[in-house]
Amino acid sequence: MGLLAGAGPNRPKVSRKRAGTLAAHEEPRPLEPGTTVDQTVHNTLLTQLGRRQIEAFYASGDWQASTIHRYLEGHASLTPEHVAIRDSHHAFSYSQVLSAAGRLASHLASSGLRAGQRVAVWLPSRSEVAVALIACSRLGLVMCPSLHRTHTAHDVLEFLKTMRAAAFIGEVGHGADSPGAQLFDDVSELTSMCTVIRLEPRSEGEGELLGGLGSAELEPPTVDDPESIVYLAFTSGTTGQPKGVLHSDNTLLANARALSADWGIDSTSVVYSFSPVSHNLGFGAMVMSLMAGAEFVVHDAPGGASLSERLRSTGATFVVGVPTHAVDLIAELDAGAEPITTVRGFRLSGSSGSRDVASSLLRHGILPQSGYGMTEAGSHHYTLPSDDLSRITETSGKACRGFEARIFDQNDPERALPAGEIGQIGCRGASLMLGYFDNQTATEDAFNADGWFMTGDLGSMDEAGYIRVTGRMKDVIIRGGHNIYPADIEDLAMRFSTVAMAAAIAIPDDRLGERVCLVVSAKNGGRVDTAELLAFLSAEGLSRFDMPEYIAEVDAFPLTASGKILKRALTTALNEGSLRPEPVASS
Repeated sequence: MGLLAGAGPNRPKVSRKRAGTLAAHEEPRPLEPGTTVDQTVHNTLLTQLGRRQIEAFYASGDWQASTIHRYLEGHASLTPEHVAIRDSHHAFSYSQVLSAAGRLASHLASSGLRAGQRVAVWLPSRSEVAVALIACSRLGLVMCPSLHRTHTAHDVLEFLKTMRAAAFIGEVGHGADSPGAQLFDDVSELTSMCTVIRLEPRSEGEGELLGGLGSAELEPPTVDDPESIVYLAFTSGTTGQPKGVLHSDNTLLANARALSADWGIDSTSVVYSFSPVSHNLGFGAMVMSLMAGAEFVVHDAPGGASLSERLRSTGATFVVGVPTHAVDLIAELDAGAEPITTVRGFRLSGSSGSRDVASSLLRHGILPQSGYGMTEAGSHHYTLPSDDLSRITETSGKACRGFEARIFDQNDPERALPAGEIGQIGCRGASLMLGYFDNQTATEDAFNADGWFMTGDLGSMDEAGYIRVTGRMKDVIIRGGHNIYPADIEDLAMRFSTVAMAAAIAIPDDRLGERVCLVVSAKNGGRVDTAELLAFLSAEGLSRFDMPEYIAEVDAFPLTASGKILKRALTTALNEGSLRPEPVASS
């Protein structure tokens, strides 16, 4: 196909012999004796992954001959009635989830989808996301769930065109502009589209997964190839231009195996994700839970509902979320909410949080897992249950099994730095992506000459391998775990009649991590009407989740020699108090 690393005829040759069932932490199963990866057929496009690396990953057990679908088959065989996924209304067993995935796989195959094609999923956190993943893992299809509620219908249509989606699964009314039935008609008109599955918001009385599909019309072939691409997640840097990250079953499962082993996630665990499963943090938690045979609980409670009560009622033992979720939970507990006795760990990720958050969780008997990760490589750094308080509160942990990191000179990605020095974080390992979708240039530019992935993040590492993230080379604003791209806001603001120049920067926030501040200058020495500007941004289609919460007007911007706005000077002025933005009135 030329687009998917390791797909089609270029896939490495791996034995397909395997036992019928798998436990989450069974002994690693490397390649069968005498089986090798064919050096002559490995795809050198898109991916930096080479033959020797693949063989090393199998030899270490970080990669295995099992897919996500095969894990589900094993759990459904051994413990068919054990709860796999729970939402606010229903609990679905492993046998129910596997059955629904089989019906979906049959529908997709009957609709003409073939291995390597993309299945787009635009859903809130509901059980059908897992069903779609398992069906795609079985058929060798590529699932893209990274269509978020902060997207508009127009955004989603553009993503579908970019990925040339062959199937679409969506919920009516989901999204920033609450799109209705017209969206599904528009999607059906796309030339690449083979089938569209429209779901209504889940109700209390709806007890079957994808019941509208009916019985399986045919038994589709089972591909179950752990090297084929199964996950496409769109991410982007400061420009907001999307890049599609490609993962196989093995790159997803490598991180899941390491994290579950280090934190004791098994079939007795209840994994609760505050993060939506459309986001990589929540998605990764779902993969880990399904692999381990645990119970996965989605966070679909209405806004304002008690977080502590939800954790208590579900019996959650391990929680994933961003510092915003932890801050809200701590506020409830500090106000006298009943203690939570079941939660053994809480992974904090997605934005910069204060040390007070981790300390406060510990005060309430919840062990925080400070971590560092990204869509391209998963949750690859984290602290361990045995780590002391200083490491939990002052670092983002160390690399998990099968992964490694190194610090490089900011201006020379080929020069590694010694322990303690701040530079760009580079990493590599079994959970690293296979490349960027349809973007050979971006894939090649992301690596240095020795195959280290350059993250664009700044940090230092101590002698023991614990990493401290000190900042970002890119200027994405992360508000409560949601990425906001300044260029999107700036481009729209520059269209407003009285705005001469505009820059969106981050204002630190104890609860959300960061908030958006829009700095503007007026044309011809005039003034910018804040209310009219905000109304204009909304009318032009800026998502309400990306709207500025502070606005500052300046007479002139600090500029570089080439005429570009010097954002670091704005940040310095903000920190020193010479730039004083005004909060935007709540509507």
